[in-house]
Amino acid sequence: MNFIKHYTKLALFAVVVLMVASSSCNDKPAEAPKASAGTGLEALKVRYIDEDSIMANYNLAKDINEAMLRRQNQYDAAQKQRGNEISKFYNAMQQKYQNNQYLTEEAFNADQAKLQKMQADADNYLASMQQSIQNELNQSQIQLLDSIDNFMKDYAKKKGFDMVLRKSATLFIDEKYDVTDEVIEGLNKRYNKVGGKAAVPAKAPEAAPAKPAAPTVSAEKPATPGKVDLKK
Repeated sequence: MNFIKHYTKLALFAVVVLMVASSSCNDKPAEAPKASAGTGLEALKVRYIDEDSIMANYNLAKDINEAMLRRQNQYDAAQKQRGNEISKFYNAMQQKYQNNQYLTEEAFNADQAKLQKMQADADNYLASMQQSIQNELNQSQIQLLDSIDNFMKDYAKKKGFDMVLRKSATLFIDEKYDVTDEVIEGLNKRYNKVGGKAAVPAKAPEAAPAKPAAPTVSAEKPATPGKVDLKK
C-alpha cells in the first residue's frame, strides 16, 4: 500500500472535473443552449488529462514520493537498529543464564526489567516516528491537492474550456482532446518558478522520550511509498 496512493486517489482528481462555463468570463448570465444543431452538449469545449502521466511527470509529485521514500528508509533503519540492540542484549542474557553467571535472582530480574524497557522504548520510538511520517504525508497531500486544483481552475478559464475530465473516468474520448502534456508543462513551470519546494521534510524530528509500554518490538511498518496513483 503506497503512502500517497491510498490517500491521494480518494480526492485529488475530483477537483479536476471542472465546470467552467465560457460565459463566466463576463458579468452577463449565460444563455440556455438552443436546440438547433451545433449547440447544447455538442458545443461544450471538453478536454481530458491522463492523471497517471501527470503524477509521473509533475515535479511536485515526484519530490513528495522521493521524500517519503527517504522517510521509509529512515524508519526501516531505526527499526533494524532497535531490533538488533534488543536481540544482542537478549542473547547476552541467554548466554549468562546458560553459563550460570547470574549469581542472584535480583541480578537476573534487573536484566529482565532492562530488556522489557528496551522493548517498550523501541515500540514508542517507532510509533512516534510512524506518526510523524503520517503527518508529513497528510501535509504533502494537501499541498498536492491545492497545487493541481488551483492550476486547473486557472488553466480551464484561460483556455475557455467548459470541462476538463480525467481519462480514467471516461469510457472513450478522442485523443485529440488530450491536454496532458500542456498541463504538465504548466504545472512544472509554475512549480519551478517558486523554487520547487515540497512540503515534506527530508528528515524527521527526534522522537520524544518514550514512556513504558507493552514489551514487544513492533514489526509494523508504514506503507511503502511508490508512484502516486490517483485513479478511483
